[in-house]
Amino acid sequence: MNLADMLTYADIGQLTAIAGRYECECKRNSKHDLIQSILITLGSREFMESHIRGCTPEELRFLNTLLFDERSHFSLEDLLAAARQACFDTPSGKSGSYRDMVSRFKNGGWLFTGASQQSRYLFQVPLDLKNRFRDRMGEHLKEGITPSPEPAMYRGEGDLLAGDLLLFLRYVKDNEPELGQEGALYKRNQQGVMNALQIAEPLLGKGGWRFGYGRACEHYPPRFALLYDYARHRRWISEEGYRLKLTAIGEQFLEEGKSEKLMQLFSFWLRLYKGAIPNLPSLVYWISLSAGRWVTVASLSEGLGWLIKPFYYDDAGAILEQRILRMMLHLGMIRLGEGAEGPVVMMTPWGSEAAVPKLLLK
Repeated sequence: MNLADMLTYADIGQLTAIAGRYECECKRNSKHDLIQSILITLGSREFMESHIRGCTPEELRFLNTLLFDERSHFSLEDLLAAARQACFDTPSGKSGSYRDMVSRFKNGGWLFTGASQQSRYLFQVPLDLKNRFRDRMGEHLKEGITPSPEPAMYRGEGDLLAGDLLLFLRYVKDNEPELGQEGALYKRNQQGVMNALQIAEPLLGKGGWRFGYGRACEHYPPRFALLYDYARHRRWISEEGYRLKLTAIGEQFLEEGKSEKLMQLFSFWLRLYKGAIPNLPSLVYWISLSAGRWVTVASLSEGLGWLIKPFYYDDAGAILEQRILRMMLHLGMIRLGEGAEGPVVMMTPWGSEAAVPKLLLK
């Protein structure tokens, strides 16, 4: 439903609160006048820009969460959880309660309760406001991104990840490597896998913390960990009896010789990293809008870092560069190069297409 529809169903108390919030000039006892005045105010070209510039980072994160959530209705508990998540860098008590934030957006014309008996205790965001906010937010974020000339050399991995998935399964079939007490491949076998792949990674050293980015990230470098977790998710490999073996399903997939679609691997990566980076789909989308041409990684980090919640020892910069951009490179979504001002990045056509969430294609 759009804003006009939701205003029609709203009670006069909420309409009066919205009109008061934006100082609308109208008869406060006339529902028709209230609705028309609110529509004119919120529908103006200046409204969305001034609203975004007037919001705190916490409020923008809250709206960003609602914008990329596939649900059309939210319970009060959902909204309070989103508000809590948005305030990760706010000292306790400085910005008021999470209920206050939800109330501000309700009185600001962003949240409306449903009209039916089933949805009267659920909240919706007007579809046209969501679309306009997304468009203007994209422009707002791009203003802080620094373009760069095309670097003399750059790296792109195309569909090598899908090819390496087959090579990994082939290695498992041919070698049935041993697993240690912790359920991980021995270093010699890990190196054997790396020698078989098109893109090799340095093996993990001793020490350091490793959790939150999939089960295999504890034992293997990020790209291979994604392949390992994906193969296990598809039940192509089994870890029984301290041996890594191909299952019957894995044998069949390998015999067919078809490469897995990168979109499948991309979707799996989003789910795998969701615990550590809850708003990952939105970050990928904003990167795609910001890096349609060559831009500096430093400006991306500066422009988008405030949207990223640190995860244990990973700060926002490390998450963007190592957990997001590096994995997008492996997924064939971006190209990385070195410019005069440091690392530079640009989306690939496939990456730009994949970065648009399904809910925005409806």
